[in-house]
Amino acid sequence: MTISENIKAKNAKIGVIGLGYVGLPLAMEFAHKASVIGFDINESHLEVMRAGTDPCRELDDEIFVNADILFTSSLDDLRKAVFYIVAVPTPIDEHNMPDLKPLLAATTTVAKCLKPGDYVVYESTVYPGCTEEDCLPILEKLSGLKAGRDFKFGYSPERINPGEKVHTLAKTKKIVSGCDAEALEQVAAVYEMVVQPGVHRAPSVKVAEAAKIIENTQRDVNIALMNELSIIFGRMGINTYDVLEAAGTKWNFLPFFPGLVGGHCIGVDPYYLVYKAAELKYHTQLISAGRFVNDSMGGYIGKKVVKQILSYGKPILNARILVMGMTFKENVSDIRNSKVLDIINEFKDYGVTVDVVDPYAEPDQVEKFYGITLSKEPQGLYDAVVVAVAHNPYKELDEDYFLKYSSKDGILVDVKGLYRHKIQKLHYWSL
Repeated sequence: MTISENIKAKNAKIGVIGLGYVGLPLAMEFAHKASVIGFDINESHLEVMRAGTDPCRELDDEIFVNADILFTSSLDDLRKAVFYIVAVPTPIDEHNMPDLKPLLAATTTVAKCLKPGDYVVYESTVYPGCTEEDCLPILEKLSGLKAGRDFKFGYSPERINPGEKVHTLAKTKKIVSGCDAEALEQVAAVYEMVVQPGVHRAPSVKVAEAAKIIENTQRDVNIALMNELSIIFGRMGINTYDVLEAAGTKWNFLPFFPGLVGGHCIGVDPYYLVYKAAELKYHTQLISAGRFVNDSMGGYIGKKVVKQILSYGKPILNARILVMGMTFKENVSDIRNSKVLDIINEFKDYGVTVDVVDPYAEPDQVEKFYGITLSKEPQGLYDAVVVAVAHNPYKELDEDYFLKYSSKDGILVDVKGLYRHKIQKLHYWSL
């Protein structure tokens, strides 16, 4: 029997390394079709999963029922797997350079477990060539095995979108690749167990890596264009969302919108491509420009709000501003690389008092990573209210709600255009 047939028959186990936003949904989908070992180094998160709950609050508790999965941090447990899937984060450092430490640490873990006949598949987003140039040497050196001969490898980029309830893992076509024709078919057969639309077989591992990284780079560049347009239109005194609504009536106009670009995908992945391009002696123009524009938007928004407060004759020192939303996007608890922080820091540079609320963010995580204490609810009156994240509960709010917390000449800053044409009494500004 092939490795995929043994996995389907539950004669062989899948090991998923890294049980975060990417790894846990994948592990749980497989756990209803196969026998899975879920490996993570975060014991507190493992305890939550063993109790049948997703620590990231993305998955419903029901998915843990009747799931054939062992949550563990033990290498002895992980060694029982024959098909290893690496799904750890690939962040950037403070200099916007790829930080491969989690990926290489996970690779070292797998290498200690690797046996002849095993498969290793990477899902972490990387620059083209990373799997073969950075990961394989570690696997071969520590295991004493030869890639392609003693064990097979592949790459299948994750397509998880936090907060997404429609285009979920099981309903989104998956790219797969392998080190040779046999590996490609076996990797494809395993993923076809859980991906309903099927898989796309990429001709090489590098092609699959490149396909993933340009998905997010394409979005980043297009959003950067919208952000730059919003700056231009702002100087003209017209609303960007009004312009986009009008332009969107043409059948081939692409629906991109201005806003903050944070998180661990769009705000990070292009830097991996920039890094690899520089290694190849090419300085990216458009990609780097897009990153500059998007990384600058938090500061731009902060400055615009300060100028508006000053324009109404109010002193900015000790002004009070309420920021609504701290996560990197709507309807998730994930605060990694949240660009709302840039807005808050801009306010603090001017001596502004800032209160922050968010119905989804974990207060202890916000305190730990950003040193910001979340307020349970607004307190008193504010010179400006900034709705920075389009959480569903915020969409239900009306002008009366904001009037309750606004001082004389109060400003409502609507980053995502939720209240466009609905505000009559407050001063209103949007991108």
